[in-house]
Amino acid sequence: MSKQVKFYIVLTAVAIFGIVLMEYSKPKQVNWFTSYAKHHKIPFGTYVFNEQLERLFSHSEIINLETPPYLNLSQTDSINGTYMFINNTIQFGNTELDRLLDWTSKGNTLFIASEDFEDQLLDTLNLDIDIISIFEVEGDTFQFQLSNHLLDTTTVAFDRTKYVSHFNKIDTLNTKIISTVKGFKFDEEAEDSTITETPINFIRQPFGDGTIYLSTFPQAFTNYFILNSPNQNYTAGIMSYIDQSKPIYVDHYYKSGKSYYTSPMYIMLNNKALKWAYYIMLIGVVIYIIFEGKRKQRAIPIVKPLRNQTLDFTRTIANMYYEKGKHYEIAQHKIQHFLEYIRTHLHLSTTIIDDEFLKNLAARSNNSVDDTKHLFTTIAEFDKNTRLNNIQLERLNELIETFKSNNSWKKKT
Repeated sequence: MSKQVKFYIVLTAVAIFGIVLMEYSKPKQVNWFTSYAKHHKIPFGTYVFNEQLERLFSHSEIINLETPPYLNLSQTDSINGTYMFINNTIQFGNTELDRLLDWTSKGNTLFIASEDFEDQLLDTLNLDIDIISIFEVEGDTFQFQLSNHLLDTTTVAFDRTKYVSHFNKIDTLNTKIISTVKGFKFDEEAEDSTITETPINFIRQPFGDGTIYLSTFPQAFTNYFILNSPNQNYTAGIMSYIDQSKPIYVDHYYKSGKSYYTSPMYIMLNNKALKWAYYIMLIGVVIYIIFEGKRKQRAIPIVKPLRNQTLDFTRTIANMYYEKGKHYEIAQHKIQHFLEYIRTHLHLSTTIIDDEFLKNLAARSNNSVDDTKHLFTTIAEFDKNTRLNNIQLERLNELIETFKSNNSWKKKT
């Protein structure tokens, strides 16, 4: 191995090591996917909330449900308490929503935190929602405040969204306001008079013998929000409205993030140690293929082309005829081979052999007309004589070879 090859190998190894070191040392990119899954520790997962739920409601039974509410509520006698839904968007079917509302009216609690709600639910509760853009609030963050002065009414901030939904139409006789959006730039000259000066993002409304809680700010239950103090007090204040004497059913079916992962590669690539072990293994395999495979590669044998043994075969047959005294047969083969030679190399038809043919043949073969006539006269004699001897056969062969040796076409090829 030359010095230049060794230099390039070392240079490649150093480059690979440098890339691995840079990738390993750079900070991990934050995943801002809106998951709301209980096992996700990303900013918009609900791992912290679900962990604290057992502490906040230590005297209540927390039941996690992985199946659709339509199936869970098919046995309404066995399920009672609070049914909690938290996701960026929740879309029930009409039949499923009817079953949820029927279950709620029997003295249960329905808690939904979502950025949007179905029209059927809003029409049933006489509600309407609108959107506040980040450009309509003071500063670059949304601020929220609980309305109940018995709770912590400290204003909390959230800066990871460009808009927030709010209720711009409520049933004032039956609806209780729990939380509002603060710092809203209210335009008195705006044509839309339905927007209040303090937009509402969390309400409570009775429904039959039960209660419905609706929040347009599901981010209040995410890891990013709760872990920023004093935001946890805001979330705890919202949860204080839940009845602790009854079971709490937490929905894990309507989630943007997956409830569990079935791909081994996902688990491997999301674990830093396993991920780099996998990358190093791939790099090692590539290096092995490049160097080890090259070192042990077998030499490719040189395969000689098959010999053309037609001439040897012809000579063998001729010798057999000669030894057995079959001079006439040899002469016939020699004559036929000569005629084929005329057809192939001199491009003349041998069907009719007359004076015109002999003149053309003499001209094309660079032989005299007399020699050509003499040759074909001899051929005609030998063709009729079936009892040829060695001398006659040798004479025929000599005349043919002499005739062919004067052929200018043959000399050119």
